[in-house]
Amino acid sequence: MKRLSTGLLLAVMLLAGCATQPPAPVPEPKAAKKPPATAKSGGYYLDDGPPPNPPPDLDAVPDAVPRAEPLHRFANRSYVALGESYTPQKTLQPHREEGLASWYGRRFHGKKTASGEIYDMYAMTAAHPTLPIPSYARVTALDNGRSVVVRVNDRGPFHSKRVIDLSYTAAHKLGYIQRGSTRVRVERIDPEAGAAPEPQETGLFLQVGAFAQQANARQLLDRLIRELTLPADRTQIVQKGSLHRVQIGPYASDAAANTDRAELRQRLDLEAVLLRLP
Repeated sequence: MKRLSTGLLLAVMLLAGCATQPPAPVPEPKAAKKPPATAKSGGYYLDDGPPPNPPPDLDAVPDAVPRAEPLHRFANRSYVALGESYTPQKTLQPHREEGLASWYGRRFHGKKTASGEIYDMYAMTAAHPTLPIPSYARVTALDNGRSVVVRVNDRGPFHSKRVIDLSYTAAHKLGYIQRGSTRVRVERIDPEAGAAPEPQETGLFLQVGAFAQQANARQLLDRLIRELTLPADRTQIVQKGSLHRVQIGPYASDAAANTDRAELRQRLDLEAVLLRLP
């Protein structure tokens, strides 16, 4: 047998070695990233929503009771969320706004809020971008006149068209769970001022309506404030017996009262009664 040349022998050995090696592993394709949750038409997130078996007595849950509390040490610092900067209020100043309220439920239930407290979807709490933590607010649904008092202990919603996120129970009591959002008025409550002042019962007033249901009186009051741009301290609801009376005033003179009386008739087609309360 002829002796193989050194070069040919080396080539044969390399081929034999390659035949015995396992093929290089093919990298597996990367798993596709889970798309972020998107909001349903109802206003809450796809992976959020109502609990499967909510308690049957949510309407009996009492409103939050305002009390003086020290502001949280860290939760009122300026912050950035979704590219937007927010500067929370650091003093208990008056606050009133109108806009959309949404709500958050089981997706966040049991997790920490901005205050460090555990979120309880069955408590009367709320998230607000800039109100002090903690603070209290009255939230009134503008479509039905229902109102609740909530304790603000969280941040959000970070959505340009929404002003407050209520707990599941608070939203239930306002009647917009299924819709996911509703237009509301948010008014901060100052617990250090004590109880809300009693309606004035002396002076010159215009009475615009009297209702058996407080919600109906509240609707009319909201309409007066909104359409006549009346300051809140010039309107009141006075309960006498079973009736809730909507009044504007007090006025300094008959002429001032009659000017507003004529405007009510002309702009809102409402007849007001002039009252002189001793």
